Amino acid sequence: MITIRPIPAFNDNYIWHLQSEDQHWVVDPGDAGPVFKALGNSKLAGILLTHHHPDHTGGVPALVQAYDCPVYGPATIAQVTHPLTDGDQLSLMDHQWEVMAVPGHTLDHIALVLHTDEGQHLFCGDTLFAAGCGRLFEGTPEQMFQSLTHLAELPADTRVYCAHEYTLSNLKFALAAEPGNPAIEARMASASRIRAENHPTLPSTIGIELATNPFLRTESPVIRAQARSQGASTNGSPVEIFATLRRWKDTF
Repeated sequence: MITIRPIPAFNDNYIWHLQSEDQHWVVDPGDAGPVFKALGNSKLAGILLTHHHPDHTGGVPALVQAYDCPVYGPATIAQVTHPLTDGDQLSLMDHQWEVMAVPGHTLDHIALVLHTDEGQHLFCGDTLFAAGCGRLFEGTPEQMFQSLTHLAELPADTRVYCAHEYTLSNLKFALAAEPGNPAIEARMASASRIRAENHPTLPSTIGIELATNPFLRTESPVIRAQARSQGASTNGSPVEIFATLRRWKDTF
C-alpha cells in the first residue's frame, strides 16, 4: 500500500510525498528544505518530475546530492537520469505507472498515473488543477485542450494530485463561467470550509472535475454563452471555447 501526503512549499505549491513501507519518493520538489523535514531520518529513494519550471525542480540538486537517488521526468530537465516519454510503463514501489504526454502549460509536460489496488492516482503537475488548468506558457490552446481531454478520459474515481492550492480562486472563476451550476456552488462551500481549517483541498477526482471544472465543460450551454460574451463565436468549436475561457481566466 502506498501512502500519499502533500508537503507544502512556497506560497501554494504541493510536493507530493509517496511512501511504500520504507521507500520514499517525491513528485515535483521545487524546494529541498520541506522534503528534508518531511523525511526526517528516512532516505529518499527517487524523484518524479512533471515539467521543467523551477518551482517544481529547484530542490532536485540538493536532494540528489544528499541521497544519490534517481530522477525520472522529461528529458529536457538536466538532472533527469531516467527520461520519460508518452506511453512509458514503469514499475516503481512495486506498482505500475503510466506516463502521459500533456503539453500546453509547457511543451515537455508529462502526467504520471499510479495504478494501485485502491484505484488510480494522477500526478498532473500544472496541467489540470482543481476546477482549473495551467496557463499556456509554451503550448497552444489546441495542445492543452487535447491534453485535458486525455486526462478527462481516465476513470471518474481517479484521484487528482495537482501541484498548487488554487482551488478557491479557480472556483470563483468557475462560478463566473458557469453561474447556477449547483455542483460548483457546493464545491465552493466545501473548499472554503477546508481552507478555513488550513487543510489541502486535494486530491480531487476526475469525476469532480468533470462536474465543476469549466475547462472540461466546453459543451455546457451556459459556459458557451459566457464564452460568447467574452468574444467567442456563436458556433465556436470546443477548442475555441477553451481558448476563450483561458484568456478570460488570465485576466480574471
